[in-house]
Amino acid sequence: MNDDTITSVDVMTIQATLPAPVIFGEWIMHTREFALVRVQAGDGPAGYAYTLTRDGTVAEQIRKTIARVYVGTGVDDRERTFTTAWRRSLASHAAGIGLRALSIVDLACWDLAAKRRDLPIAGLLGGRNAAMPATAIIGYPPGTMGPEETGAQTAELYAAGWRRFKAPTGGSAERSAARLRAARAAAPDAWLGMDAAWVYDDVDAAADFVNSVPDVGLGWFEDVFPPGDAGKLRALRDRASTPIAQGDEQGGSYYPEALILAKAVDVVRVDLTCMGGITRGRVLIDQVLDAGLQFAPHMFPHVHAQVLAAWGFTDAPIEWGIPFTGVHPMDDPLPQPVIGEGGRMAPFEEAPGFGHLVDADWVRSQPHDDPGGILAGL
Repeated sequence: MNDDTITSVDVMTIQATLPAPVIFGEWIMHTREFALVRVQAGDGPAGYAYTLTRDGTVAEQIRKTIARVYVGTGVDDRERTFTTAWRRSLASHAAGIGLRALSIVDLACWDLAAKRRDLPIAGLLGGRNAAMPATAIIGYPPGTMGPEETGAQTAELYAAGWRRFKAPTGGSAERSAARLRAARAAAPDAWLGMDAAWVYDDVDAAADFVNSVPDVGLGWFEDVFPPGDAGKLRALRDRASTPIAQGDEQGGSYYPEALILAKAVDVVRVDLTCMGGITRGRVLIDQVLDAGLQFAPHMFPHVHAQVLAAWGFTDAPIEWGIPFTGVHPMDDPLPQPVIGEGGRMAPFEEAPGFGHLVDADWVRSQPHDDPGGILAGL
């Protein structure tokens, strides 16, 4: 077995604590669970990647079916191995939790390949890091942050140079609208979007809300209905002048084809950590662009900014949670953006692989399950 051969694929889970529960209708989060993967080959550096589990059995899927496909294969054969793992269990790996699990193993393999060449991930992909638009996720925790607090938070960020903001639904339509109006008052010339967090079931109610806030000038109305009904999204799009965005947490079977064919959205949301990693990601983005639509990445800024910049998509907006508000806790202790002219974040400092992707001290401070001993090597 040579030094290029993958010898182990391990995964641990981390229960990230939140300052307050995140409440989106019936979806109530008391923690945010992450799965962290480590891929090793020979005696060199390990590759890492992580994703939100969304309370699914990501770790079990990796241990049960994915790790054994990768172990014994070459790091440089990672794209072929991805396809093998995908096709060997299409019923599990073509979508959902299985695809999410396969995606982070793929990302960890790319991280490993870049480190073995002492290249940043952007360099391995033939590009380099670049300045990109940065979006601040405001209004968290949504259950406890009212309009006044949302406006004050936006004003502080605006003064620091941010020019893109996105707020989640704040509960009732009236409270959500008030939070948006407070953010708009604090940032009159900024881009402002809304994440509906899948709380709507009815086209009439969704259309009534988005059409009730023309003064806000929403950049998009995102994740309005639960995934799976492109026709309903199309009906909303026909009744709203605000652009419609959808695709978070999707990937897999008939994504993004269903959204494209139904003409359901203006912006397809993408997430490399659950829709096929780097191996499948560019193919899906090209489908979106070939259809004349826009795309925008979902969170995971340390991954998406570097990969998308390498592919030349330097105007893709990169999302950032405000540290310690509960948006994306695993990112909070990692390098944060330096905001410059026009609200663009400075390029990431180039380092092997994805660079500083995991803060071991923070992980140790959270409840976790680490049967493979990942933390011992960090």
